[in-house]
Amino acid sequence: MSRIGKQPVAIPSGIEVKLNGNILEFKKGSVQRDLDTKGNVDVKIEGTNIVFASKSDDRKDRAFWGTYRSLSQNIIVGLTEGFVKQLEINGVGYRAAVKGNVLELQLGFSHPVNYNFPKEIEIKVEKNLLTIKGVDKQVVGQVAAEIRAFRPPEPYKGKGVKYSDEVIIRKAGKTAKK
Repeated sequence: MSRIGKQPVAIPSGIEVKLNGNILEFKKGSVQRDLDTKGNVDVKIEGTNIVFASKSDDRKDRAFWGTYRSLSQNIIVGLTEGFVKQLEINGVGYRAAVKGNVLELQLGFSHPVNYNFPKEIEIKVEKNLLTIKGVDKQVVGQVAAEIRAFRPPEPYKGKGVKYSDEVIIRKAGKTAKK
C-alpha cells in the first residue's frame, strides 16, 4: 500500500481541476497543466480533494499510484506558490547577466557561455546569486542542473557554480617536500 498514494490532494481556491478520461487538467488563470494517468490509476474528484486509487494489485499500478499523486501535488504547488532554485557563482571574474531569454555566464573560459532558458522560467541575478523560478518543478530543476554543469564546483578552491545549499567538501592542496 502506498502511503503517499492514500493521501488526498487538496484543491485550493482559484485552481480548476477537471477529469477528461485519463487526463487531469489543472488550470489557474492562463496557466494550464495536464497529467495523463494512462489508465493505471483510478482518479476521482471528491469536493475539494483529488483521490487516487490503484486499479489492481499489480506492482506497476501500485508504483504509478503514488507517482501520479505526487505529480498532481507538485502541479498544484507550482500553480499556487511556484518553485525556486538558487545557484551561487564563486570565482574571480565569474559573473552572470540576463539578456532577454538568454543567460550570459562568464565562467573562466576564453568565451562567454550563453544559455537559452525556456520562456516559462524566470531567472534573476543578484551579484553572485542566480534565482531560478518557475511553475514546473521538473523544468526548474533541469535548468538549474544544466547551468551548474557548465562549471561544477571544484574541491580545491571551491570555484564554479553550486546550489546555494550545497556543501563542497574541500581537499587539501599539495604540500612541499621536506
